Amino acid sequence: MTSPSTSSLARVTVYPIQPVASLDIPPADTALPRAIVTFLTPAERQRVDALGQGSYTTVHRESFDEMMRDLRTKPVSAILVSVSRYQQHHANLVARMVREFPRVPAVALLTGNEARSTQSLLALGQQGVQTLVDARDPAGWRDLRQFVNREVSSTIEAIAMRRIRADLVGANDDCLRFFDELFLAPSSLTTVRQLARRLGVVPTTFMSRFFRAGIPAPKKYLATARLVRAARLLENPGYSLTQVAFLLEYSSPQSFSRHVMHSLQCGAAEFRKAYSGEVMLEHMRQRLILPFQPQLIAFVPVEVTPQWISRPALAALSPPVMVPSVSRPLVSAAV
Repeated sequence: MTSPSTSSLARVTVYPIQPVASLDIPPADTALPRAIVTFLTPAERQRVDALGQGSYTTVHRESFDEMMRDLRTKPVSAILVSVSRYQQHHANLVARMVREFPRVPAVALLTGNEARSTQSLLALGQQGVQTLVDARDPAGWRDLRQFVNREVSSTIEAIAMRRIRADLVGANDDCLRFFDELFLAPSSLTTVRQLARRLGVVPTTFMSRFFRAGIPAPKKYLATARLVRAARLLENPGYSLTQVAFLLEYSSPQSFSRHVMHSLQCGAAEFRKAYSGEVMLEHMRQRLILPFQPQLIAFVPVEVTPQWISRPALAALSPPVMVPSVSRPLVSAAV
């Protein structure tokens, strides 16, 4: 890593050096959670909080043990570690955190020019922290915000929404909204009834529309989307099968295992080895999206007007349109 005293130090440095590029994030991504867990000085906390308004939420911790607990119990988009606060005795904890949660990017934040900064930066790099944000000038804080936004756009939820939208080009907005909600909904949403209410449609009407369109039941889509999320979480060795089951609000680890067996005909341990988040997403596309592409493009699952009201009935309910009469000459019926 380059010494922080040199003027050539990039504000955002990745090992190997790689510039942070802004990504084209679809509008739906704005609803995804942006939570970062921090180990910062009080002054840095104030700056990070001010910067995060409207972009992300911060959870400040006093120890790496607390940060590990957060990583295991809630969705986290990034980890932010202060170079000024890092000490050598933190090395094993930081290395463990990075090793067990490789899908959560760890960021070193540099705000000062202390004599020990070089050693701290080198130590963080050796422990696996791959990104440095140099916030010694205002542009560095902007880079931090861009970095968090970029990481959110690379979550499995954002990837899934982009790929499914690309598969269903020309589809009705209601159909795209249905697929977006599969990945935007909180983990507490576990049933089709809850999903239908979130979409603002009567559950029985919602389910019957899939049947009439010849499309797999919405329960199948919801269950598979949950497995996509589960597969991405299990890419982190720090998560056990039990922790993932509870994070995704399964009633028990046994319920999660039964769900995996019913859907994929394999056990939960085999599921973890065979399926990454992207592999499970590809499975979903190949089984539930691409074979039904024509039907889905024409599908309107969330419709305000009930389908049992026919167009003639709607026309009868509309006020009559007054057409000016045209006078015609009277014709006598007499011969």
